[in-house]
Amino acid sequence: MKKNHLWLITALLAGKGVFAQNVPQDSLKVQQLDEVVVSDSKFELKRENSGKTVIKITAEELQRNQGRTVAEIINTKSGIEIAGSRGRDGAVLGAFARGGRGRQVLIVIDGVRVSDPSTFSAEYDLRLLSPNTIESIEIIKGAASTLYGTNAATAVINITTKKSSEREVAGNFETSIGTNQTADDQSYDLGSIQNAANVNGTLGKFNYGVDFSNRYKSGMSAAVTPQNEEDIFSHFSTNVRLGYQFSEQFELQVYGNQTKFKNEYDASMMDAPNLGENEQQRVGLSSEYSYGKGSVHLNAAYSDYESIANDTFGESTTEGNNWVLDLYHKYVFGEQFHTILGVNYIKDEARFTQEVDFTIVDPYANVVYVSDFGLNLNAGARLNNHSEYGNHFVYNVNPSFVFDTENGYVKLLGSYATSYITPNLTQLFGAFGGNPNLEPEENTTIEGGVELKLDNTFRISTLYFDRNETNAIGFDANFTSINVADEIDANGVEVEATWLPWNNVSVNANYTFTERKGDNAIRIPKHKANLSLWYQFSESTNASLDYAYTGERFDTDFNTFSDIALEPFSLLNFAIRHELIKNKLNVFLNADNLLNEDYRELLGFTTRGRNFRLGFSLNL
Repeated sequence: MKKNHLWLITALLAGKGVFAQNVPQDSLKVQQLDEVVVSDSKFELKRENSGKTVIKITAEELQRNQGRTVAEIINTKSGIEIAGSRGRDGAVLGAFARGGRGRQVLIVIDGVRVSDPSTFSAEYDLRLLSPNTIESIEIIKGAASTLYGTNAATAVINITTKKSSEREVAGNFETSIGTNQTADDQSYDLGSIQNAANVNGTLGKFNYGVDFSNRYKSGMSAAVTPQNEEDIFSHFSTNVRLGYQFSEQFELQVYGNQTKFKNEYDASMMDAPNLGENEQQRVGLSSEYSYGKGSVHLNAAYSDYESIANDTFGESTTEGNNWVLDLYHKYVFGEQFHTILGVNYIKDEARFTQEVDFTIVDPYANVVYVSDFGLNLNAGARLNNHSEYGNHFVYNVNPSFVFDTENGYVKLLGSYATSYITPNLTQLFGAFGGNPNLEPEENTTIEGGVELKLDNTFRISTLYFDRNETNAIGFDANFTSINVADEIDANGVEVEATWLPWNNVSVNANYTFTERKGDNAIRIPKHKANLSLWYQFSESTNASLDYAYTGERFDTDFNTFSDIALEPFSLLNFAIRHELIKNKLNVFLNADNLLNEDYRELLGFTTRGRNFRLGFSLNL
C-alpha cells in the first residue's frame, strides 16, 4: 500500500481549527449520574435501588468512541479484560471477568443469550458486533445464573440494539479511514477502512430498520516475525428488523442478522498464508404484552455458525447452531415488590465426526423488594434441567441499604450467589479432547461494597468479591478435557469513580485488583486501571484523553509449555469530535497509543502502536 500522509496532515489541521472555537457560557451537561439499570433485575430501577454496581455504557459514550470496536470500549471497564482487543483485528477475543475464563462470561443481545456451540469455549465472538447498531451496554459482574442461566458465573454483558426512530424516515452514515501499524512500523500507510449505514423509521403502527457495516484492516502480521507480512481482516454485517404495534398493550418485533468475516492469520507463531472464514446467521423475535402492573415477554432466536480454517495444519470446518427461548412474566405488587416468573429453553447442536446436541430447560423466579426506608432486596432461584446432567439448583440473595444524605446517598450492598457452567458440546464430544464424563463447574460468589453519591456530580463505589470455583475444566497431558481436582479461588477489589466538576467536564476512573489462586491465572492481570478525561470545548466540539494501565500477567509458551510473565504496559489515547452541522454532520479524529508504547498483550502476537483514525458521521 502506497504511503499517503495527506489525510493525516488534514486531520491535524482540522483538529487545530476546532480547538480555536470559543466556549459558550451555556456549555452542555456532559452526563447524568441518575442512571436507570435493568440487567440485575429485568426491571427499570434507579441505580440506588440496585444491589449491584452495574456498569452502563450509554449511547452518548458510544458516540464519543466513534471508530473504536465494541471490545475496545468494554475493555476500559473495571473487572473486565478482553484479550486481543489491543492487537490486530482478527485475533480471537476472550472476555475475562473477575479472574474467570471467557466461557464464564455470558453475552446477551436484546434479551437473548448468544454463544457458538461449535467452539471450545462456546463464547460469542465480539468481532461480530458493530457499535453503530448498539443503543446501550450494561455489564453486571458476579454470579447471575438465577436470571441468565448457565455461563453467567463472572459477568453478563447485556447489549441493547438501537430502536427505530419515530420519524417516517431516518438514518445515519459513518465512515472512517486510518492507519494499522505496530510500534516498530510507523510508516502511516492507510491500512483501515470502516463504514456503517442504517435506515429506520415508523409508519403508523409499523416500524422498521436496516443496518449495514463493513470493516477492512491490513498492514499488520498476526505473529511477531521479522517478515511482518500483512494479514488481512474483512468484516461484513447486515441487520434487518420489523415491528408492529398491534395495540397499546401488545407489540412484536422480528429481526434477522447475517455477519461474515475473513481473516488471514499465522499458525505456530510464524508467517503463513492461513485463512479463516466465519459466518453467523441469526433470526429471532421479541414481544411484549402489558396489562396494568404486569407484562408478559417472549424473546426467541435461532443462530447458525460456520467456521472454515485453511492453514498449515490442513482444512477444517466447524458448524453449530442453537435455539434460545426466554418466556417470563413481570408483575409489580404495590410499588415495592417487582416479581418475575419465567422459563428458559436452550438447544445447542454441533457437527464433529457426528451431530451432537443437548437441551436445557430452566424455570426461574426472582423478586426485588424496594422499601420506603432504604432497604432493597434482590433474591431468586433457578432449577436447571439439562438433558445430560439432570437437575441443578442455583440461587442468589442480594441485599442493599441506602442512607439518604442532604446531597446524595450512601449505599451498602452485599451478595451471595451460586452459579453453574455445564460442559459445552466441544468439551463433551469434540474430536479434539472431548470427554463425555465431565462434571459441571460450580461457583459460589460473595460480594460486599459501598457506593457514595454527592450532589449529582460525584459517585464512587468500592466492592470486594470472592469467588470459589470447583470442577473447573482443564486438560490432562494428552490434551483431553478433565475436571481439575484443585479448587480455584478468585478474589479482588473493584473501585469506580465518576466526577463532574463542571458542566463541560467529566472524569471517570476505575481500578481492579484480582488475585486468582489454584492455577496459573493465564492472561489475567493482577492490577488494571483506567482514567478518562472528557471536555466540552464548545457546544459543537469535545475531546477525550484516556489512560489505561495493565499490570503483569502470564501467558503460555506452547513451544516449551512454560508460563511466561508479560510486562506491564500503559496506553494513552486521544479523541476529538466536532459538529459541523448541528444534529447532522460531525467529524472525529482518534489517536490511539499516542506515546507509541511497544508492548505484548498475548505471547507471540503483535499489538498496535501509534495509530490515527479520521472519520465523519452524517444523520439523515
